Amino acid sequence: MVFANTAESLDFGFLPKSLTTQCRSLIESYHELHGYACLPDILWKSRLGPFIETHHELQQLLRKASTTRSAKKANEGFAGIATTILSLEILASSFAGWSAIYPEAGSKAQTVLRRNSRSSQMPLMEFYLYPPKYLSSAAVATLIPPPSRQASGKNAPYAGEIAQAFEGGPALAVPASAI
Repeated sequence: MVFANTAESLDFGFLPKSLTTQCRSLIESYHELHGYACLPDILWKSRLGPFIETHHELQQLLRKASTTRSAKKANEGFAGIATTILSLEILASSFAGWSAIYPEAGSKAQTVLRRNSRSSQMPLMEFYLYPPKYLSSAAVATLIPPPSRQASGKNAPYAGEIAQAFEGGPALAVPASAI
């Protein structure tokens, strides 16, 4: 049961637009291939319900997506929820150096996830970026920060590995069937 007064009115506007755009693109491309019908199930099985219920903006998206008669509007709503949560997970984990580029947003994402007593697991990152048996190079390529914004030095933990992988190096072994 959801109580209206228990939802936080957190503004997710701190999420970098370039990251949310790339996450949205990744989510939509996955579901265009595999279908959107599984998206609510992914959110449910990832145990994200309590997290969604504690944030007013996500709660509103869920309500609209769940009650609309339009499949397109429902898909957009569920994709919006997944985009926000995936963006938070990427920032909080510093995947591909995003939190080095946006340290304040990274810190805030960590706080949001920690405050909502989410475990250290990142269920949407695991689902979209680390499918069983291989690291999806297509998914990783989608989430590389724009060249003008890429971090350098020790604060960019994955940038070298990603670049090496796409230049034919051995950093990420991806089966040909995954591409």
